[in-house]
Amino acid sequence: MPSTRGLLACGAMAGPLFILVVLVQDYTRAGFDPRRHPLSMLGLGDLGWIQIANFTITGLLFIAAAAGLWRSLHPGPGGTWGPILIGAYGVGLVIAGIFVTEPAWGYPPGAPADPPHVFGLSSVLHNVGALVVFGSLTAACFVFTSRFAAYGDRRWALYCAATGVALPALLVGGELASGDAADSGPVSLSLRAAALLGWGWASLIAARVRAASTPPDQASP
Repeated sequence: MPSTRGLLACGAMAGPLFILVVLVQDYTRAGFDPRRHPLSMLGLGDLGWIQIANFTITGLLFIAAAAGLWRSLHPGPGGTWGPILIGAYGVGLVIAGIFVTEPAWGYPPGAPADPPHVFGLSSVLHNVGALVVFGSLTAACFVFTSRFAAYGDRRWALYCAATGVALPALLVGGELASGDAADSGPVSLSLRAAALLGWGWASLIAARVRAASTPPDQASP
């Protein structure tokens, strides 16, 4: 059986791995422009399998981290819903990876230059996965805010609360700025900022709990 610290290490490395793989693809994929194309569109085209694997592997790593968080934090404050929500976040990433979004805004090369107007089943399920990702991640931020506040750790409580507020603000702001979606730039940039902030937060939570584990298989922040 994997050790608790090993499970938490999965979460600690998942966020940085995801961002690194996205950044490499941003500047190496022919026809792809990170200023215009949301990162989910990396799942399209001949090399789309790379981003599909990126979503899926990252999701599985966070599901493993959720198991480590459960072992470490349950049944203390936030020790039930915190791990459950991180696990749901991981499941959402897997769904978003397996089901790809619609071609649009000229990507992959040859795709319509307009935003998508018709959404197939795969695209709908991809969007469901995205809702699960950001919904569960935002809720987890506030669960961990409560946990750290209960232990008197003000800095981490503020960090969790600020992340929980910033995530939906970024997503809503991007949608509003894009208007009728003809301009995909605001959505693309807001999604990247939300991923950097949210995935990074989830990895830091896993790393924080792992670092505080004493003895090795019974961590507690």
